[in-house]
Amino acid sequence: MDNMTRLKNLMKRAANGESLVIGFLGGSITQGSLSSTPKTCYAYLVYEWWKKSFPNAAFSFVNGGIGGTTSHYGGARAWKDVLCYRPDIVTVDFSVNDDANEFFEETYEGMLRRLLAAPSDPAVVVLNNVFYDIGKNAQNYHNRIADHYGIPHVSIKDTVYPDVESGKIVRADITPDNLHPNDKGHRLVADEICKLLDSIKAEMEEETIAGENIEGKSTKTEASVLLPAPLTENAYEHSRLIQIQDNEAILDGFLVDPIEKKGMLDIFKNGWTAAHTNDKISFEIECRCLAVQYRKSVQQPVPKAKAVIDGDEAHAVILDGNFTEDWGDCLYLEPLLHHAEKKVHRIEIIVTDAKDIVRPFYLVSLIVS
Repeated sequence: MDNMTRLKNLMKRAANGESLVIGFLGGSITQGSLSSTPKTCYAYLVYEWWKKSFPNAAFSFVNGGIGGTTSHYGGARAWKDVLCYRPDIVTVDFSVNDDANEFFEETYEGMLRRLLAAPSDPAVVVLNNVFYDIGKNAQNYHNRIADHYGIPHVSIKDTVYPDVESGKIVRADITPDNLHPNDKGHRLVADEICKLLDSIKAEMEEETIAGENIEGKSTKTEASVLLPAPLTENAYEHSRLIQIQDNEAILDGFLVDPIEKKGMLDIFKNGWTAAHTNDKISFEIECRCLAVQYRKSVQQPVPKAKAVIDGDEAHAVILDGNFTEDWGDCLYLEPLLHHAEKKVHRIEIIVTDAKDIVRPFYLVSLIVS
């Protein structure tokens, strides 16, 4: 069942009064950054479109937005943050967090394939937000992937941004920082998505009146969903997070963080801490691609560490826990392996400098593919 059929089928089910789950996956704009309340962010406004357009249905809202995150992380966390709730549709946006390059085109494809192959057969809509001062985003790479899978995309760069450039919309009226929308900006983003949904709804209603067949709910499982061959090497479709509950770490000075995680946005939890020079943590994991996530903190100094793969000290990667920005702590993602030989790799993270620190080095997770 192709994606447009999924969308029309979803709307038919909504018209029939079923219970449905409306999901979102993305970064800080999806999370609702700079909206005055959670209910004035674009995601919730789109959720309200569903409720108003199909008043006989029962809808649930799942927001999987986490600020500062890319599709690399998004694909790895998609299941636990969104897909486990069995969404019937997922709107996804990483176009201002992903860089415009082939690496993020590949991680984006892996994420989209993971969404499309999920057990609930969700419909997918791609959103492309934009930097309002320079018009930058990754939509050329993302939309090439979306088109390959028949996924519709809504581009704020192609709709709202031209009005900002021309002066029809005053930039400061919709965003205080040239990126994150205020309530008025979130409404403009939501309106563009709702225009797409309105057009699909009209097509669905015309086809229903004409007696054309719109399939019932699919019972396919992840293993049986047939997708087109990938455009990229697609090494990130089955990415997974490794944290303390996975019990794969060998600790030599690093400590498990015992404080319970309080919700999806409590991001610096379920990891490991280290406060002394030469503290070490190691893993032996079969993979081709590997990244680490750690905390870069504005509370300084914080230890520095190095990541050593398969004993190759000459190519160790420095992990500096000190953040040079001032807006708050950052969940930083550092790729270590990309398209390497698939085998069991040994990963060691060793603290190299823990002098006069005010807080420990925090390793949040590994992402392996």
